[in-house]
Amino acid sequence: MMKNKLYLPLFIALAIVLGIFIGSFLNYPQGSPMGLFKGSPQEAKIKRLINYIQYDYVDDVDTDSLLDGTIANLLSKLDPHSVYIPASEHDAVAERMNGQFVGVGVQFRMVNDSLTVIKVVEGGPSEKAGIKDGDRILIADGDTLYGKGVSTDYIMKTLKGKAKTNVDLTIFRKATGEMLDIRVKRGNIPDKSLLAAYMLNDSLGYIKLDRFASTTYDEFITALHQLQEKNMKDLVLDLRGNGGGYMGVATQIVDEFLEKDKLIVFTKNKGGQIDKTYATAKGDFEKGKIYVLIDENSASASEIVAGALQDNDKGTIVGRRSFGKGLVQQEMELGDGSSVRLTVARYYTPTGRSIQKPYKGKDGKSYYQDLHLLRFKNGELMNGDSIKVNDSLRFTTPKGKVVYGGGGIVPDVFVSIDTSSYFGIYHIEILNDFVFNYVDTNREEVHSWKWEEFVRDFDKNDEIFNHYNQVFKNKIENASHGKIKGEISERSKPYLKLYLKALFAQMVFDDSSFYKIINEKDKMIERVLELEAEVNYIKH
Repeated sequence: MMKNKLYLPLFIALAIVLGIFIGSFLNYPQGSPMGLFKGSPQEAKIKRLINYIQYDYVDDVDTDSLLDGTIANLLSKLDPHSVYIPASEHDAVAERMNGQFVGVGVQFRMVNDSLTVIKVVEGGPSEKAGIKDGDRILIADGDTLYGKGVSTDYIMKTLKGKAKTNVDLTIFRKATGEMLDIRVKRGNIPDKSLLAAYMLNDSLGYIKLDRFASTTYDEFITALHQLQEKNMKDLVLDLRGNGGGYMGVATQIVDEFLEKDKLIVFTKNKGGQIDKTYATAKGDFEKGKIYVLIDENSASASEIVAGALQDNDKGTIVGRRSFGKGLVQQEMELGDGSSVRLTVARYYTPTGRSIQKPYKGKDGKSYYQDLHLLRFKNGELMNGDSIKVNDSLRFTTPKGKVVYGGGGIVPDVFVSIDTSSYFGIYHIEILNDFVFNYVDTNREEVHSWKWEEFVRDFDKNDEIFNHYNQVFKNKIENASHGKIKGEISERSKPYLKLYLKALFAQMVFDDSSFYKIINEKDKMIERVLELEAEVNYIKH
């Protein structure tokens, strides 16, 4: 306790000093040098303080850790989206947004304390070297990767590395019982942000985006053209659960839908400078109808897309009110591998709406709690009439449609949550283990499956589902020592069966196949198909 009391004034002092430090940084005019406090009295003060702590303070202190905590604390006082990225996390964050990383090209999981290859990336280094689905990677460059206590971070660090470097792997191939030594040359592995693209029917295409990364536009335009070759007339763009990403990538995608000179978005910074982004003449899908699917997890760049299309009277926004993030961040390096992602502007939809929800006076937890808890309590996840709008933030589109600012994009067509799809957190891990174990044990059988037959005939007699039901029951009751009964409710059975089928499709075929199955009974997709039918009926 005494030690914590000694650290408290030290922490406050550092916070004040770093407050001056960052505050001065934020007041730099645009185009100023990025060398912070070069030769300034502030820099000398900070260095002197750090030296005092390192050499004269009564206890040993990890000043790096102290500074990290102080910077993160300072940024938390600004807004929920200004964040500190420590050097140790920087590469992982960058990889996520770069759309690729350097590695061996396998999806894996720990099965009975063994690093097991779930899927080999098509065309990747491991496939070229001869590694197969189901192989167990036991050793990498002399490091043991099996047994309890081996963390995912350690495995990732071992398998990743610089491009064109080799890693020597010892493999156990369960299918044949062989032990193999395989050398893999690391290479660039795509981390795709486009999760699915296929035709829902003869004229309606579907694309699902997970985020807006560096490679997202290229992935999107490739998928768009492939669907157009299949005679797609209208498109469903699924942005549910898409937390955002690069603003420039979002505007590139919007440009494909809007005619030349239509305003996509504009930003305003601290100095009042306004930057506007307009559509160009290059759009490849300006005539077709578009449906954008959003939910409470759709944020930032997703809201830029939805807001731009809604305000330009292009297509229909379907779903539930989006998250409500209208702030623009810029990543700024701090010189030691760490960086700050700092809010530098607000963005506005074409009608002038800011869709940023209030955050003043809220801590990070309560700000994000609004996502589900508060919206569930006020009824808006079940009933669109329960969405509270501020009439003072009322705007009108060119065709007279009323839209609102102040906390997310309110959809044109509301679709409530599907409570029958909530089958419990216990199922997720057990389901994944069950599907993998089934495929791993019956590889010859499942690799003979044909897609059309799978869609039509999978588990018609419920044999696989009943097997899963028993596995689930045993695991829950054993884990709870019989205090909890592992009974699957009748209400959740239909969706649970569908989810099981979707997992098998993903494991045996590809990621896109998961969505082809799970979307068969998706409420938003069903609503879109109804809207399409109504439009076609009016046309005829």
